[in-house]
Amino acid sequence: MTLLAADIVDRFYTFLWPMLRISSLLLAAPLFSLDALTLRLRIMLALVLTFLIYPLVDWPVIDPISAKGLLEIVNQLFIGAMMGLMLQVAIGAIVVAGQSIAASMGLSMASMIDPNVGNVPVISQFLVIMSTLIFLGFGGHVMIISMLFDSFQSVPIGTFILGQVSFGKVVAWSSMMFLGGVLLALPVMVSLLFINIGMGIVTRAAPSLNIFSVGFPASIAAGFLVLILSLESIGSRIQWLWMQAFNHARDLVGLVS
Repeated sequence: MTLLAADIVDRFYTFLWPMLRISSLLLAAPLFSLDALTLRLRIMLALVLTFLIYPLVDWPVIDPISAKGLLEIVNQLFIGAMMGLMLQVAIGAIVVAGQSIAASMGLSMASMIDPNVGNVPVISQFLVIMSTLIFLGFGGHVMIISMLFDSFQSVPIGTFILGQVSFGKVVAWSSMMFLGGVLLALPVMVSLLFINIGMGIVTRAAPSLNIFSVGFPASIAAGFLVLILSLESIGSRIQWLWMQAFNHARDLVGLVS
């Protein structure tokens, strides 16, 4: 009975470490962090993934209540959360792009509450939904699980990666939230800029023309037209943004892109 209890304790000590990294990743990664995925479903999914990965790796036995164990808990939570946050930068860029397009079209007031990203314009919500479908279309959910398994090979349990280099990679990649948003919104913003310039010339030529009654409907109609024509280009850029996010997340844990 003593041997059985000791074996259970050792199994728990080894089972805890992959569970921590997987759980923190599911809390931060796109799709898996949606509010539609309840806490119970997340826990069950984390348990299933841990059971699948557990027999494939040799896990060290570390006492979680020791100083080394507490430091390792923080390390594993950091690794999983940072991989998820690196992917969330792509979502942030898409939201920024939607806000820029909505502001150019005059639809900033048309917003809705998204439980995942907050109060955003409807254009941002549309782009987020499209990006989620693209993410599922090229198998992003499978790539997350594959990256998670590979991370246990490149950064085994007990390897400490908290430091200036890791934080520097996260901060450097976070700039893509604004650069990616500009790249996604650029076709619509440039087109609306020329339309507004044209409306300004028309207003100067005919001062009696009410710019508010003509310019706003024209900007909205032209914005939707340009957005529809640019969907193919925006979709390819969203896919490129997702792939860059995966490459940077893999680089964070030392995987070759």
